[in-house]
Amino acid sequence: MTDNESKGIPNRLFFRLFQTGNVLQRQVQNEMGISTVQWAVLGALSRGGFEAGISFNQLTEYLFVSRQSLDGVLKRMERDNHVLRVPHPDDGRARLVKLTDQGRAYWESLQERIYQFYQQGLKGFSFDDSVNFLHYLNKLQHDLARIDLGHGHQAGMEEQAEV
Repeated sequence: MTDNESKGIPNRLFFRLFQTGNVLQRQVQNEMGISTVQWAVLGALSRGGFEAGISFNQLTEYLFVSRQSLDGVLKRMERDNHVLRVPHPDDGRARLVKLTDQGRAYWESLQERIYQFYQQGLKGFSFDDSVNFLHYLNKLQHDLARIDLGHGHQAGMEEQAEV
């Protein structure tokens, strides 16, 4: 394998990941009628132990989304009466994001379609394939979260530009 071929594989892999994310977003919207972020918020808030809610900051960190993106999604979900923001009992300035009873009922009503979505989306995967794929996605997420090109990279780019 040539050096150019080996450099092309990561580019193809990350581009395919980008495409897959876009297909997922489109299919969730088309088939479920909600965005992937709304789906993730409902799923996160429906987990055991979060009945009283979760802080906005914790939710952004858990979902790996920006504050601005999450705020816009929560505003739409509040209008639909699926979530509400309540004062944090320990910090009056902070808010907890909480699933409403209507939001929980909505989440429950989606479960059969979610199961079918997963079944169809993973139909080409064996159980072992799914476990391995999850393992590799976890490794990729871990490594991506630790990327730090630092200022040394930027300085190198500036030096190259000056030559």
